[in-house]
Amino acid sequence: MTNKNYQQLVEKLSEISYLNGVMSTLGWDQEVVMPMGASEARAQQISALAGVIHERTTDLRLGDCLAALETEDLDGFNALQICNIREARRKYDLETKISKKLVKEMAELSSQGHTVWVAARQDNKFSDFAPLLKRFIKLKKEWAQCVFPDMEQYDANIDNFERGTTMAEITPIFERLKMELIPLIQSIQDRQYQPDSSFLQGTFPVGKQEALARKISKDIGFRFDCGRMDVSVHPFCGGSHPTDVRITTRYKDSDFIESLYAVIHETGHGLYEQGRMLEERDLPASESLTMGIHESQSLFWERMIAQSKNFCVHYFETIQATFPDNLQGATADSLYRAINTCKPDFIRVEADELTYPLHIILRYEIEKGLFDDSIAVDDLPEVWNDMMMKYLGIKPPTDTLGVLQDSHWSSGAFGYFPSYTLGAIYACQFYKTMTNELPDVENKIETGNFAPIKTWLNEKIHRQGSLYTPQDLVHRITGESLNPDYFIDYLKRKYSAIYQL
Repeated sequence: MTNKNYQQLVEKLSEISYLNGVMSTLGWDQEVVMPMGASEARAQQISALAGVIHERTTDLRLGDCLAALETEDLDGFNALQICNIREARRKYDLETKISKKLVKEMAELSSQGHTVWVAARQDNKFSDFAPLLKRFIKLKKEWAQCVFPDMEQYDANIDNFERGTTMAEITPIFERLKMELIPLIQSIQDRQYQPDSSFLQGTFPVGKQEALARKISKDIGFRFDCGRMDVSVHPFCGGSHPTDVRITTRYKDSDFIESLYAVIHETGHGLYEQGRMLEERDLPASESLTMGIHESQSLFWERMIAQSKNFCVHYFETIQATFPDNLQGATADSLYRAINTCKPDFIRVEADELTYPLHIILRYEIEKGLFDDSIAVDDLPEVWNDMMMKYLGIKPPTDTLGVLQDSHWSSGAFGYFPSYTLGAIYACQFYKTMTNELPDVENKIETGNFAPIKTWLNEKIHRQGSLYTPQDLVHRITGESLNPDYFIDYLKRKYSAIYQL
């Protein structure tokens, strides 16, 4: 179909997509290879580019295109084109409510924030980070008031990452998780039996870790001709396009599990991006849905697949051959039990899947408090430590191991954290449906036949882009709404078996 107004819309949306790709590449460069001395210049570059993107997304001519299209009969448009129009209208309406000044200020603060956070984390000085955090909360409240004046300010920030999801839905789910998981974790801590994980301690050369991680990432489907793997302070997946997807990890020579599973996690994100629909790749219809759906893909591969016994059986000989001195007396079963031990820890990204949701709930409850003013920024270290003691029975000895460990607040990503645990719930629900639809999934994992699993995810999720709301997508795939029962049952079954409860 040829339509002058639609063609103009496509041209404008494509240009915005290209500019956003440049912004993403600048962000990746800042975290991976940029010299520290360039931080001030980079902040100004990012601020200037954010201003240009804002001008493009609020261009009156873009609004005129949308207005003209909305007067037309859309019967001649296909589902992708209708989605592009709908998503462009939503984005335009949001962006035109925000001043260019606010956009540039948030972008510059985000760039500065990363440098300030890295330094404060290294120096263990929350007081150095607090002023920036106060300023960011003020700006994000101002942003929320502009875009969603009728919503709670924290709900507006959640919606930015998890569209259509609010505290009213999240809080009951998180309360249920606390009720179910805290006693289970305690019963595991009280058990005399604990799986042996001593063979995971020692020295693991970083070069061998990198080669192993790259092999497994490639095995499960990551295309290195359209992606790359690097090192950063905090593992992430970035890049500018499905043909340019960049994942990172971090290495410690005393622990190969952390970096390996970080790579598998980020590979899950990367497979989502590389698996997007071939059509409309520079347009909204192709874009990934929400962070919760994105996290479901990374956690699907990290937890449902890579932390399974079948995965350990498949890769045990490879891992043993990579680190023969360390794993000489181990077995596939002992490896499975060792990587699935439950032990409360200070660091979220190193937490096991049973304690991990409590790390997220802690951050969610703190963010709620920051936005309703029941928690003061200056009190955060104490509040954080008290909640860690309440939920996990441990108290961080430093702010670096506590309130300063995550990069999210340095970029103003408030409302992001709930997506991690919503993603874990989605992942369990998707996995259950997949096992019903794909024959002999466990055998496929054990023999390293990951292609059918990747294809199922491509077809059901990745190629659906933004055609549906997350709520509709989950219902289309699984036949029901978000259901935490699958997640809770999975954790109870798995850890009761491992710890012989």
